[in-house]
Amino acid sequence: MSSLNYLRVLVVGGSSGIGFAVAEAAVAAGAHVTIASRSQDKLVAAAQQLGPGTETAVLDTADEAALETFFASRDAFDHVVVSAAQTPTGPLRKLALNDAKSAMESKFWGAYRVARTARIAERGSLTFISGFLSERPSASSVLQGAINAALEALARGLALEFSPVRVNTVSPGLIDTPLWSKMADDAKAAMFSRVSENLPAKTIGKPEHIANAVLFLMTTPFATGSNVRVDGGGAIA
Repeated sequence: MSSLNYLRVLVVGGSSGIGFAVAEAAVAAGAHVTIASRSQDKLVAAAQQLGPGTETAVLDTADEAALETFFASRDAFDHVVVSAAQTPTGPLRKLALNDAKSAMESKFWGAYRVARTARIAERGSLTFISGFLSERPSASSVLQGAINAALEALARGLALEFSPVRVNTVSPGLIDTPLWSKMADDAKAAMFSRVSENLPAKTIGKPEHIANAVLFLMTTPFATGSNVRVDGGGAIA
């Protein structure tokens, strides 16, 4: 694993799932990690798992004033990762318009606000988590594909605007995270089995697989404006 010794890493959405895996990998690589989310309880539990030295911040990406205050009160981060999002899903004509707006507000505009307010060290990096539906649309999740595509386009543009800060995205496929915890165990196992059989990789993604890609982008000075798809081959299946 590449070293992040003494570098300052912020993971927005770092209290669970993919964000937590990124924070865990960054800690293992020697970084000083700050995890941020809306839940103080989740942050405390995550920080205990990550170990001494992990900082926490209660932060809502919908609150621009709070974001500005947060970044103004801290030194620039070397690397910022945005994994936080709540995105209701469903077919376009069945998903309530307010829910659709909420999904765009959370995943796209939340990342946009972080990008707008974040203080990132020169030649540092900003990484968004998008999703493979940007390239492999689903008839039941059209909005998610559109949001992911918008996020990836935002990153490419910001890679030019923010240069020499590097801006990239990681695009996961189906990942076994707490997002699926509301499903019954047998239903979840059946879904994962069915999906994995149809993937070229013949396995379901884990949060640490996405964390590997994020750390690659953090530690590769020649990577900017890039989208790294980690989907088990879902986009080509």
